[in-house]
Amino acid sequence: MKLRYSQTSPYVRKVLMVAHETGLADRIELCPVNVWGPDNPIVRENPLAKIPTLLTEDGMVLFDSPVIAEYLDSLHGGRKLLPPGAGKDRWIALRQQALGDGICDAAVLRRMESLRPETLRSADWDSRQRAAMVRAFDRLEEEAGDLPPPDAPTIGGLAVLSAMAYLDFRFGHEPWRPGHPTLARWFEAAAKRPSFLATEPPTE
Repeated sequence: MKLRYSQTSPYVRKVLMVAHETGLADRIELCPVNVWGPDNPIVRENPLAKIPTLLTEDGMVLFDSPVIAEYLDSLHGGRKLLPPGAGKDRWIALRQQALGDGICDAAVLRRMESLRPETLRSADWDSRQRAAMVRAFDRLEEEAGDLPPPDAPTIGGLAVLSAMAYLDFRFGHEPWRPGHPTLARWFEAAAKRPSFLATEPPTE
């Protein structure tokens, strides 16, 4: 398998953590790509020209991190990161993934806005995205008891973990821990997992 990726993408990090948790990391060739570069080959594989994009061993092209994560989770015989069946545990894990990915969506939009010329930036747009991030963390703090224990990760826990780490990486000037003590304790324990340590982005 080949994964079109960037080391700094939180969505890629989630997928790479899934690969490590499922024992599939050694089967994936990492192919760095600059989605903003001219003549980017990824556009021939993914019409959205976004990462992560996975090229499977049988020739399929999969994109969007939840799809790739579910595909990888289907390839191993161990404990599943997406709880099977249609019970409450599955929907909680999927909702946590949506919250984690949504935090990343808002954070990436803010990051891109900050790179625009100052005269073109919108303070209202930035404020709207920041408010969404704050609300998501508040909800996660309220529901922290539903987060998976660090020794039994789910796709929801990995998505939240990746989002928290991305905020530390790109928004260290806006610490998320104040007001979220239970989340902070959970993060400190979950961040010791080998899959998290193996997917650290480069220091910039």
